[in-house]
Amino acid sequence: RNLLDRDTFSKSDPICVLYTQAIGNKEWREFGRTEVIDNTLNPDFVRKFIMDYFFEERENLRFDFYDVDSKSPNLSKHDFLGQMFCTLGEIVGSQGSRLEKSIVGIPGKKCGTVIVTAEELGCCRDSVLMQFCANKLDKKDFFGKSDPFLVFHRSNEDGSFTICHKTEVVKNTLNPVWQAFKISVRALCNGDYDRTIKVEVYDWDRDGSHDFIGEFTTSYRELSRGQSQFNVYEVINPKKKGKKKKYVNSGTVTLLSFLIETEVSFLDYIKGGTQINFTVAIDFTASNGNPLQPTSLHYMNPYQLNAYGMALRAVGEIIQDYDSDKMFPALGFGARLPPDGRVSHEFALNGNPQNPYCHGIDGVMEAYYRSLKSVQLYGPTNFAPVINHVARYAASVKDGSQYFVLLIITDGVISDMAQTKESIVNASKLPMSIIIVGVGPAEFDAMEELDGDVVRISSRGRFAERDIVQFVPFRDYIDRSGNHVLSMARLAKDVLAEIPEQFLSYMRVRGIKPSPAPPPYTPPIHVLQTQI
Repeated sequence: RNLLDRDTFSKSDPICVLYTQAIGNKEWREFGRTEVIDNTLNPDFVRKFIMDYFFEERENLRFDFYDVDSKSPNLSKHDFLGQMFCTLGEIVGSQGSRLEKSIVGIPGKKCGTVIVTAEELGCCRDSVLMQFCANKLDKKDFFGKSDPFLVFHRSNEDGSFTICHKTEVVKNTLNPVWQAFKISVRALCNGDYDRTIKVEVYDWDRDGSHDFIGEFTTSYRELSRGQSQFNVYEVINPKKKGKKKKYVNSGTVTLLSFLIETEVSFLDYIKGGTQINFTVAIDFTASNGNPLQPTSLHYMNPYQLNAYGMALRAVGEIIQDYDSDKMFPALGFGARLPPDGRVSHEFALNGNPQNPYCHGIDGVMEAYYRSLKSVQLYGPTNFAPVINHVARYAASVKDGSQYFVLLIITDGVISDMAQTKESIVNASKLPMSIIIVGVGPAEFDAMEELDGDVVRISSRGRFAERDIVQFVPFRDYIDRSGNHVLSMARLAKDVLAEIPEQFLSYMRVRGIKPSPAPPPYTPPIHVLQTQI
């Protein structure tokens, strides 16, 4: 909207070029170009960009605009109209997944705005529940009847086949009924409804040399007609067909049922307005070392971030794209507070217990450094109070409109293991997840136990309803000097990768469906004046 006019006699002829950033060296690479739209300062581009979206990665995007003056593909030959930077998460996280941002890049000039919308591709998310039976299959076993099973293959672009499903074996029958099975449309035909699906019928043998009974081909489109005369298939064995003149078939396979299920995704909820609330809790216990000493994990280094600061920024920058008001409660635990030196296990970093909210990750960082100067590192290291603090909020909104993520940054020495386990088991029923980032060189066995990936966490005989804890040791992501994160992207990715699934598991168990997304934005219609 309102692009600069660079043409003397007519309006600009704009094109938009999208760039993405390489993870390693941060170089911008061209991803694609829209079409050119002639003679307008308010273009609505038609060409869409299809990209992979990862919640846990910060995917930086750059949109450059040019006024096209000739047929040359070389962008330097055309007039630059400005650019816009954002992340894919910012677009997806905006209301209705519609982001409007100013175009910048030409000093002293207003370059207009760009409206970017994102939608998730639908075909990728359907799965199908199918059931088959067979009749009069060839008898392959000497003593009994056959033990048949089916193998499904999808065809690839180059005509080869890839196995995508095997049914179970039904013993000793020529008329098997297989159990219904569920498969994603993507796995079955890569979302292409007319692509060939090849099905082979085998007789199972204990030694693994299964006998081939025959095969048939179909497609998603044919199968989607459901149970009908179209979905009875003759099983053909090409060798037998070639040898025997009277060969008819080696039996038939019939589709009994075909049900399409659309899997709802994390993005469906975000689009429907579910808010992710992000709370930070920082370990201020004495085991971290004196903040005035360079060996301390809380060292107040004037020139670079300490371990806590690095972890906070890497993770926070990703989460903040999904939090509409960008206000984050930031808590500390395990310190003695001024003026009276009482020990607190949930204090506001900004010094305001009534309103512990900080603006953006920068606000959290500022409050963290301010606290370091005023509190005394102490102990013990109790996690339960901050977990219960967030759980109180999560317990008050269980309708799926909000989800809470607690980030605990700690040196991993924990004093209240039993109470923490109890808190986590209770919290596993609530719309919340806990991320623990362990900083420093300690052994993190206790943290691994809380993570619950290997053994589901339990307390007094009760098991957690779902896995809600993700633990990441920060030292795996920094160089030998401990001053640089080797890859902010990899750290954030491993920290956040489990959140969408944990989020969905809560919604599924509660039967909460995503709210419908707000209607898509439609540009105002320009009324054309016509002369009669």
